[in-house]
Amino acid sequence: MSGRMSFVKSAQQSPGRRHDVLGVLKAAHAPMSIASIADTLDVHPNTVRFHLDTLVTGGRVEQVAPDRKGPGRPALLFRATQRMDPGGTRHYRLLAEILATNLAGDRDAGARAMAAGRAWARQLNPPPPTTAGELGAEESIEHLVGLLDELGFAPERRGDEQVELRHCPFLELAESQTAVVCPIHLGLMRGALETWEAPITVDRLDAFVEPDLCLVRLTWHAAAT
Repeated sequence: MSGRMSFVKSAQQSPGRRHDVLGVLKAAHAPMSIASIADTLDVHPNTVRFHLDTLVTGGRVEQVAPDRKGPGRPALLFRATQRMDPGGTRHYRLLAEILATNLAGDRDAGARAMAAGRAWARQLNPPPPTTAGELGAEESIEHLVGLLDELGFAPERRGDEQVELRHCPFLELAESQTAVVCPIHLGLMRGALETWEAPITVDRLDAFVEPDLCLVRLTWHAAAT
């Protein structure tokens, strides 16, 4: 047991070895067995097996069906997957900043941002039908609050005319590009209510009325009043 624990500890403390295993497979022209990889790196097969388990789980390496010709049990074969590293660093905030900055330079930035939010909202699934067959104001507000909560806005309903937003999932970007990000949010809410054929809409979105509060103001459609 102590020998096994010593091996596991040694393997876990060698992230560079995992990179070596992957490098050997990437350089190979054909799938390789554990023994072949171990011989190439001059390490114990158990060390290779340990790191292969992690690489396979992470999608970096895949097991290949062995050639079953000939007697005996065929060796397991592995090869590097032909794909980008799925565990690599992501920079979605940078992408959002690039897009928002570009859009902010447009003369119709607010209108275009609102249209983008509306367009995304059209992809939402409509809420389940009510017993009356039509979505009323009460159900519409509840579904809107549910959507905002799902998106991370920490909404708090205040009667039938207001919804308070206590968190912004794009806070840093909203503070620097308010004229773009907030219209996207407004368009998203209006688009969702339109998609649901709700009798209400969002009259306006008052951003940062307090340091920790944005205010959604609801109103009835003219035809419904």
